[in-house]
Amino acid sequence: MTAASPSRRPALVALALLTLVWSYNWIVMKQALQFSGPFTFSALRYVFGSLVLFAVLLLRGESLRPPPLLPTALIGLAQTLGFQLLVQSALVIGGAGKTALLAYTMPFWVVLLGWLAFGQRPDARLAAGLCVAACGLALVLEPWNGFGGARSSLLALGGGLAWAIGVVASKRLFERGGVSALSLTAWQMLIGTLGVVAVALVVPERAIEWSHWFIVALVYNALLASGLAWLLWSYVVARLPANVAGLSSLAIPIAGIAFAWALLGERPSLVEGAGIVLIGVALALVSLRRPTAPTRAT
Repeated sequence: MTAASPSRRPALVALALLTLVWSYNWIVMKQALQFSGPFTFSALRYVFGSLVLFAVLLLRGESLRPPPLLPTALIGLAQTLGFQLLVQSALVIGGAGKTALLAYTMPFWVVLLGWLAFGQRPDARLAAGLCVAACGLALVLEPWNGFGGARSSLLALGGGLAWAIGVVASKRLFERGGVSALSLTAWQMLIGTLGVVAVALVVPERAIEWSHWFIVALVYNALLASGLAWLLWSYVVARLPANVAGLSSLAIPIAGIAFAWALLGERPSLVEGAGIVLIGVALALVSLRRPTAPTRAT
């Protein structure tokens, strides 16, 4: 295997930081939902996250002119609105751990959509990584034991598909050039947030129980999980092939399992542990592969 090329190292560093932020956020969200309904919490985190991103745009002196509206709206509706609402709906009626892992079927959807949209036929190593990761996810999810209800499973899988549509659409827009990761992240999040707020206003939920922990969780989600993390994700998608970015993101649920084990005592079973190892092997196959062509930076 070859080491990552210098041109890819910043994107891989961003992916590592993103992994820490998003994987730990599963712990934060689980605790926050003790004080708020899921849609209300999602609306609050994305409202504040959007404000943070637009504040950064102003501080950097970048134009507030939106990127091409139609593809940006598609990304926002898929990546922010669709993913968040489908996953939160799955969490309401299903288990948190299995729902999170089902949502991370996103990389497999990315490979399929990337093949159709970009003609990125998986090479031998990527195909091998994909197969190994699929086997690993199967062991972690243990479908032979059930997913706690077909409806919850379908919602979580739909969330993964919605996220994948956002990834592929973002990659296509970046390939056109002239779009910054910060601008695209801010505008797609704003568009998606409008939809999340609308749903939160319509769907009846419990009143918020304001506490120090809930405020900390909201700040973490607004500044890091919704603001910084989506900016890092756009940066990664802009500088790595869509299929590599997607499959490499499987590090996030692996780290999330580690956090849950360390902080919540959720120890993986022997079968789940074997699946985690296989996913790690798949990550190595994908992350250390030599790119076939330079990836354009924006």
